Amino acid sequence: MTEPNPTPGDYLNRAKDEITAMAKDGIAHPSSKPVLTGIALGAVAGFILPVITMPIGIVGGAGFALWRRISR
Repeated sequence: MTEPNPTPGDYLNRAKDEITAMAKDGIAHPSSKPVLTGIALGAVAGFILPVITMPIGIVGGAGFALWRRISR
């Protein structure tokens, strides 16, 4: 995880591992709460902004929160 220049495949493997761990541990997993917060913020942004819809906001918020967790 301390690789200086991770490859896109490395991010995909990290994301797969993180999502699998979140599915197994549920809300007890450390990444669950930040990702749920990203989902909520994305939904609010999708509701308020006329350019994006709620589903796009939800996916974007969850993706951004997950990316921040795995890029550390």
